[in-house]
Amino acid sequence: MSNSTTQTQARTAPQEQPTPVRFDWLLIKRFISFLRPYLREVSLGIALIPFSVLFSVLYPWMIMRIIDEQLIPGRFEGLWLWVSALLGILLANYIADAIYNYSLQKAAQKAILDLRRVMFSRVLNFPRSYFDKTPMGVTLTRLTSDLEAINDSFAQGFLSMIRDLLITLALLIFLATISWRLTLVLLLIGPLIYFITEKLRGLMRISFLKSRQVLSQGTGYLQESLNGIKTVQLYNAEAEVQKNYQQYTRSFHKAQSRSNFYDSALYSLIEGVTTVSLGLIIWYGSGEVLTATISVGVLIGFINTLDKIFVPIRDFTSQLASIQRALAALQHIEEIFEQPLEEQHQDETDSQYGLDQRLESFESLVFDNVCFRYTADGPQVLKGISFTLHEGDKIALVGKTGSGKSTILRLLTKTYDNYQGSITLNGVELSSIPKNYVRRFFSLMQQDIFLFNKSIAFNIGLGRDNINQRDIVDAANYVYANEFIDQLPGGYQFQCRDNGGNLSVGQGQLIAFARALAGGSEVVMLDEATSSVDSVTEKLIQRAIDHVFMEKTVIAIAHRLSTIRHSDQILVLSDGIIRERGNHDSLMVLEGLYANLVEDKNEID
Repeated sequence: MSNSTTQTQARTAPQEQPTPVRFDWLLIKRFISFLRPYLREVSLGIALIPFSVLFSVLYPWMIMRIIDEQLIPGRFEGLWLWVSALLGILLANYIADAIYNYSLQKAAQKAILDLRRVMFSRVLNFPRSYFDKTPMGVTLTRLTSDLEAINDSFAQGFLSMIRDLLITLALLIFLATISWRLTLVLLLIGPLIYFITEKLRGLMRISFLKSRQVLSQGTGYLQESLNGIKTVQLYNAEAEVQKNYQQYTRSFHKAQSRSNFYDSALYSLIEGVTTVSLGLIIWYGSGEVLTATISVGVLIGFINTLDKIFVPIRDFTSQLASIQRALAALQHIEEIFEQPLEEQHQDETDSQYGLDQRLESFESLVFDNVCFRYTADGPQVLKGISFTLHEGDKIALVGKTGSGKSTILRLLTKTYDNYQGSITLNGVELSSIPKNYVRRFFSLMQQDIFLFNKSIAFNIGLGRDNINQRDIVDAANYVYANEFIDQLPGGYQFQCRDNGGNLSVGQGQLIAFARALAGGSEVVMLDEATSSVDSVTEKLIQRAIDHVFMEKTVIAIAHRLSTIRHSDQILVLSDGIIRERGNHDSLMVLEGLYANLVEDKNEID
């Protein structure tokens, strides 16, 4: 299966469906694990919670004492002491809240930084099959907007809910001590608040999750459109692309509007309940004052405390919306942690895998009746493939698009392991050899190249520890890339821009060719590409290919007749089966499938 076929499958895969809502605690635990290294900051914030609770109770208590013991009796001589104490409590409460918020924000920022690093590290170690199946924009959304949703609210909002709950409980206990009758009236409204909150919480969680998923899909389409912007403009497809993107934005606007509606509805309903509660307390409390059951100070203190109780409840609704948004994002991020990683054995010794001395250098590669399908229920892509490659051999893979040529190379780079049959490297089953070890033997030159916005030297060496500047220059010389690199301003320090946009296509291919050879791999896998290049650079590429064919062991997906002629063995594939094999002359004598492909060179491509 060719690269283009695989990419088409990824683009035409069903759109991401809403994930079932999971129990919140399972998601919260993930973030808490990243907060553990910063327990000092978190502990400081938690340690200040009792002071916030104490100050919240002291304030209405002092208001009540000032009214009943100073103002109503007309005792003004000590009033300034009470007022000073009241101002001191307000100042202390302000300082405690400021330190509380700063410490938690600091811990949350550090935790998000660690989470971002870990997520990116995991993505770098995903198997290549993941990127064949998952649009890049989906992964990009996980690493950017989903993380920001958590960063904006999750850590501080979660602990603030706990603090507000403790403050509310303390204030209710205080109210019960000064008037249990008024407290009972207040508690009658509790079930209504709980019902409203619980009902809307579930709806908000689903709507926020839906909006995150739609945003992910839209980002994926945006990334794909920008990558293909030249093609879009060339074929005047701007209107269609704009129409498709508007569909994603409308879907996101609809989902986000629904989320905002639930958020506003919850806040408004709680505000309405607060007003009704205050009216009931004033009505009932006034009767208690007239009958001398409670004092004026108690009623005013109760009303003042009531307002402090409902402020956390109103804040809770705002925090709840923010936390639901963060939980939806965290549920998406969890998919990054659930994705299996590529095998990593870089620190292991050869003997731990029973490799002994057999894999010190390349000797042979044997495919024996290999069958493969990309998915368990998908069609077979390879059907009984068998061939042998010895050191110094050159094998060309020829066939129409979709015949299985690129799939063979994917198996050799261990992009996929779930093959049937046997693939042995120097007599060792390929599936038992660590991926990083296999890739020491094989280097792959692909048609689709990517150049980073860095120097040519970096784009060849990629910062690999085992490659120094001499290796970079030698690799460039080997493929004759030095002939144009030396003429560029800065030479090997010339900065590539926009995926090599300031270089010709052929120059970019030569740099990628040098990259494949810089690691000193013994077997070169070549998916040659000389289309869309100028004639001078095409000659350089062909010279590089000829050089590789003279000195390396090669497996080539051959597009050019000159490359095919250099091959010791040509495998002609069709529908995942090797239909013909032999050298150029013997296959031409057969006058079969290969001869027909040669006569129509477009079919070879």
